[in-house]
Amino acid sequence: MDNPFNQRFPWFVDHWSSNPGFSCVLGYDKDEPIGFAYGATAMPQREWWREHWTPEGNSSTFALSELMVRPKWRKTGEGRQLHDALLEDREALAVLLVDSTHPRVQRLYESWDYKKVGNRQPFADSPLYAAMIKEL
Repeated sequence: MDNPFNQRFPWFVDHWSSNPGFSCVLGYDKDEPIGFAYGATAMPQREWWREHWTPEGNSSTFALSELMVRPKWRKTGEGRQLHDALLEDREALAVLLVDSTHPRVQRLYESWDYKKVGNRQPFADSPLYAAMIKEL
């Protein structure tokens, strides 16, 4: 969290959680937190991913903002469970951004049926991200 972009994480949480379509799931192993996933329904005219891909039919979208699993529970399937719980009974599409310097994370999402549709740098000081979409 040394760079200025990552130091704005609390702002991003406040931004997402104030969205009317915000949703968050938390995972626990007994009383110990495993991780979380959150996002929100994309607002019409703010669906930035449309510059990369045009869907057929219903295109209501859920934007997955964060998925975090604590190290002890990584590679156990817990991340997938958090992801699936968050997206259960959601819109027609899910969209997310993956830091392009993390190809293993991108491959993980591809194994969950996401496809890369382009690249995006949403802020001048943010990393370049792979834009990924999954039909639900």
